[in-house]
Amino acid sequence: MRRNTLIFMIILVVFFIAAAIVFPLGTQAGGVLGDRPVRLGLDLSGGIHLVYQADLSQVPDNDKGSVMEAEKTTIASRVDVFGMVNPNIQVQGTDRLVVELPGISDVEKAKSIIGQTNILEFGEQPTDPNDPAIKKEWKDDYGDWKPAVGTVNGQQLELTSAYFKQNTSLDVNSTTGQVVLNFQWDDTGTQLFTQITTRLVGKQLGIFSGDQPLLGDDGKPIAPVVKSVISDRGIIEGLSQQEATQLSKLLNLGRMPVPLTSIYEQTVSPVAGANFVDLAFKSAIIGLVLVILFMIIYYRLPGIMAALALIFYALINLAIYKLGGITLTLAGLGGFIASLGMAVDANILIFERMKEELRAGRTVGAAIEAGFKRAWSAIWDCNVTTFIACIIMIWLGSSVVSSGLVTGFAITLFIGVAVSMFTAITVTRTLLRLFIGSQLAQRTALFTVLGGK
Repeated sequence: MRRNTLIFMIILVVFFIAAAIVFPLGTQAGGVLGDRPVRLGLDLSGGIHLVYQADLSQVPDNDKGSVMEAEKTTIASRVDVFGMVNPNIQVQGTDRLVVELPGISDVEKAKSIIGQTNILEFGEQPTDPNDPAIKKEWKDDYGDWKPAVGTVNGQQLELTSAYFKQNTSLDVNSTTGQVVLNFQWDDTGTQLFTQITTRLVGKQLGIFSGDQPLLGDDGKPIAPVVKSVISDRGIIEGLSQQEATQLSKLLNLGRMPVPLTSIYEQTVSPVAGANFVDLAFKSAIIGLVLVILFMIIYYRLPGIMAALALIFYALINLAIYKLGGITLTLAGLGGFIASLGMAVDANILIFERMKEELRAGRTVGAAIEAGFKRAWSAIWDCNVTTFIACIIMIWLGSSVVSSGLVTGFAITLFIGVAVSMFTAITVTRTLLRLFIGSQLAQRTALFTVLGGK
């Protein structure tokens, strides 16, 4: 009895923690302990669908798979750092990446974050206006620019942030009060920067991001004048706090292994309308209530215990969705609603075995223990086959057909079945065991079924 009481107290603690995580239930705010919204997929909240093609022309065939996984990881890191919702990122074929960003409507902002090569390029102004190295894209208010180059080990190299160590940081210039981005060169960058600043003392050094000059807080291109020879470290001034922070994060995240080209983009509207999510949760609540009423009417006292376990089951599921960052798609919601009905399957098997034991003349306590023991093999076999099916669907959805709908359904179903096993075997059993010690335990009528014994 003491052991059952201890388990019951643990269940109560878990119940209240789950309730604090889940409520308020919504897509804009999280619960007390889970300060995060329920993540919604592209088909429920709308968002952006992007397809990129990676340039693998210089990558050996054996390395292409690992390079694409590295691209995927880098994109996921960028999206996470900049506060976007958890994306659905899939490798499609051998050289394509599909990126879905639920809840995002600014395509250009998303593309700028995802598609940046994370490379800053440094330029110098040519002395010859006909210099073939001049980049027309870099022309600005200061005139023409060409890449700043140096020679290392007999090879001419362009100076870029590829030679930065990934330890950039922010500081404030005590004299001007401006934000300063500190960076440090690796060995190759140190040699290049020393050579370039040596010949550019008193001249400007331009900084470019892609085909555009890096702009300062005043909207003008950043092109500081080199005052002295600089070797292993430097600073970038003129950026706003927000711009400097974003640039520092991008530089520290690591660079794309290969360039990406955007080949398709689409802004997606919610397929089921803005009110669908609330309607889906309401339908889940209605389904939960109907299942509870059926269990109580048909199984009486055990049905009440199962109903309590079912409420516990629903809270644990939603808490896992919030804390685990599970993205709910339309199919995933369907899997959750379907799992509500499946959640009582184990209880029904157990209660039917209990009825047989009571008819055989066993006591209530013995019937409860025998019912759980003899129903366990059937419960285990049914749920294991469901787990196998879910694993196959997750594998198919993530690697073969690249379908977030298939994966979403499989994940919510897998979680639902796993939690239902725990609630049936632990929660319901503990409640019934505690009941055995009460005076009502001898009233077998509380265990009979509507319309029969």
